[in-house]
Amino acid sequence: MLQPPPLLGFAAYSGTGKTTLLTRLLPLLKANRLKVGVIKHSHHDFEIDQPGKDSYRLRLAGATPVMLVSRFRRAIISELSAATEVTLAEQLAAFPSAGLDLILVEGFRDERYPKIELHRSALGKPLLYPSDPSIIAIACDTRLRPEPPIPKLDLNDPSAIADFILNTYLSSLS
Repeated sequence: MLQPPPLLGFAAYSGTGKTTLLTRLLPLLKANRLKVGVIKHSHHDFEIDQPGKDSYRLRLAGATPVMLVSRFRRAIISELSAATEVTLAEQLAAFPSAGLDLILVEGFRDERYPKIELHRSALGKPLLYPSDPSIIAIACDTRLRPEPPIPKLDLNDPSAIADFILNTYLSSLS
């Protein structure tokens, strides 16, 4: 059986810039010939198909899952029970990871898996790393006092964060 690709998350409070950072990191990782998948956790309901489209009508009629396929992309739409929160393990089990070198995760902040904390001091939120031993580094936009006992990265320097992922995190796994 093939080994699953390494997993690395980005944990932060809303408004910190997780998605913005990921959109800047992905081209840098791709330039280093990594094939990267992303799992993004949302606390909101969302629709990826729209009223009037066939996939929407089929789902409303009771089909779950619905797979929408073209020669350009594939989407699988599955209804989940709103009674319980989803877990990262459940999503990883459904994630097509074959051929990937790395899976980046945005969210699932309270679950234990390797992650980089993102911190913007202007938000006035507490740091996560003191109570989460699975945080392996912190990317922030200001000096922290006291200095954290884990690597500190510049939140506004995606190249430095990509370098940490490539030369520290992934290297430590091989």
